[in-house]
Amino acid sequence: MVMMLKRSPYVRTWEELSREKNMVFLSGPRQCGKTTLAKMISDSYANSVYFNWDIITDKRRLIEDPYFFQNVQRVDESTPLVVLDEIHKYRDWKNYLKGAYDRFNEQYVFLVTGSGRLDLYRRGGDSLAGRYYSFHLWPLTCAELHCRDSTLERFRDDPLQVCEAGRAEPQATLERLLAFSGFPEPYLAAKQTTYRRWARTYHRQIVRDDIRDLTDVKHIDDIEILFSLLPSKVGAPLSIPNLATDLKAAYNGVKSWLDVLERFYLTFSVRPWTSGITRAIHKERKTYVFDYATVPDQGARFENLIAVELLRAVTAWNDLGYGDFGLHYIRTKEKREVDFLLSEGRKPLLLVEVKLADDTPSANLQRFQNALGVPAVQLLAQGTGFKRIENSGGPLLVVPASWWLPNLP
Repeated sequence: MVMMLKRSPYVRTWEELSREKNMVFLSGPRQCGKTTLAKMISDSYANSVYFNWDIITDKRRLIEDPYFFQNVQRVDESTPLVVLDEIHKYRDWKNYLKGAYDRFNEQYVFLVTGSGRLDLYRRGGDSLAGRYYSFHLWPLTCAELHCRDSTLERFRDDPLQVCEAGRAEPQATLERLLAFSGFPEPYLAAKQTTYRRWARTYHRQIVRDDIRDLTDVKHIDDIEILFSLLPSKVGAPLSIPNLATDLKAAYNGVKSWLDVLERFYLTFSVRPWTSGITRAIHKERKTYVFDYATVPDQGARFENLIAVELLRAVTAWNDLGYGDFGLHYIRTKEKREVDFLLSEGRKPLLLVEVKLADDTPSANLQRFQNALGVPAVQLLAQGTGFKRIENSGGPLLVVPASWWLPNLP
């Protein structure tokens, strides 16, 4: 079992982005390891200074001396790193960063972290456009923990590689993720009592503290109830009218609350794919939670885990500028469905179906593969072998997820 969390793929992303831009934003869910990663990156710099808005002495230091980082104790002439953690909670943070970048970008490298979508905050003043690159840190995934340093080019050439056939460690990792989620604290503890305590505190802290303090939302109780309903909705298109009825709230109110949950990385949504699909649905999204261990249905929980694995890959490719990648699902008005579709440049790249144990190739997967003409994979929660099938639309692989996921760049 992997216990040392070096987060190497994210360190490599930082190194690539920071070579071209002296301000980089790191965002992602709270408690997924952003501060740990920032300190890990700091260790590679001879000169660095760490700031956290949640620490009262740091907060006072910035108010009294906005460019306090000039006082960093240097050991050589190399460029210092300035880490600004949770700075988006400062009311004037955008103007502050704009001023810091414009004045000091040739003298310092800035790493800005936050547990909200830093590029979507409406608070603050002048635009930061053009002054930063951004990347995302996600909870732990099987692909990260058993990373084989696969490249996107190799994945494009053959997305159906089986790279961990029969190995026990990736399967144990997958089962551990399903039980405790990919958030480092409960994952490393690997105890249900720890997970339950962590989850109860974590969800309430974000809703009651972050969302209340950083938005103008008045109905915090309703958002909390809405979030508690979502784990039971995973795996099916989300109906906002039905949620509005359950909550006795207006449609627009529920829609805005769902947007807030995404903005604070409690949930994410997957849009339907319509191109080349007859009678495809166009509007209803599927919503997933980052803490998927809270999903009660076993099949839906496994689907949610795969959704996080695919989201991590797609987001990383986009962050690095490799192309315009997307994560979608397919569903028709006749309720024929495939769980996921990866796209590149608005063209389908790979179909992904998720099953707990059924190794019979999905009829819908084969049908949509014939329509789109792309490779397809059916991922199983467990299994003792894999199948390769030549469908008329292309190659189709049925394989245990733990045998395939480490090949995901």
